[in-house]
Amino acid sequence: QVQLAESGGGLVQPGGSLRLSCAYSGFPRACYAIGWFRLAPGKEREGVGCVKCNDGSTFYSDSVKDRFTVSRDKVKSTVDLQMENLKPEDTAVYYCATAWDFSGECDTGANFGYWGLGTQVTVFS
Repeated sequence: QVQLAESGGGLVQPGGSLRLSCAYSGFPRACYAIGWFRLAPGKEREGVGCVKCNDGSTFYSDSVKDRFTVSRDKVKSTVDLQMENLKPEDTAVYYCATAWDFSGECDTGANFGYWGLGTQVTVFS
């Protein structure tokens, strides 16, 4: 049974940092990608960071590039999202998800078949 569980969300002031972690298990085969996505009220889902399972290459949205870093630990079966210099517009529920093949779109989350329940990140001043 595929499971993904996010942790590490919370409240932070602008300019602060948070580290989110996604623990995954039960993968029946090699994944294509594991990504972090966010959903804010009134906005479309946005892919913020993604790591390809075969070669570890990463994708970042323009809105978080140079501030967020995705990293995968194969031993611990986790994918972390380190967020620096947080801004109020980063406030959202953050989800991790996995795609099994190249149809998975890291920028939108389309064709990512399994999702965690999400963790809230609130950046307030």
